[in-house]
Amino acid sequence: MKRMVSESENTKSNTSSPPERFWLCVSNTGYEASLEPRKVYEGLPDAPARARGLVRIIDESGEDYLFPVSLFHPIALPQDTAAVIHRLAAVS
Repeated sequence: MKRMVSESENTKSNTSSPPERFWLCVSNTGYEASLEPRKVYEGLPDAPARARGLVRIIDESGEDYLFPVSLFHPIALPQDTAAVIHRLAAVS
């Protein structure tokens, strides 16, 4: 009988991006001109901001701004997908 491999055994820890590097915008209330719901944004680490309930997000201009963390949901992406998004953001 063939042994089944569990998902945790089949997944390497270095195959996905850190869970708070990319964020899915779930609401743009109060920031309609800056954010698009359902869009994935790249974030930057900022412990003091997180302690105040904020997240540092890179917007369309390539600049980073602080937004309420309640507007986003952290997501982990496969490493190759994260690299493509990061590269595309640098070109824009």
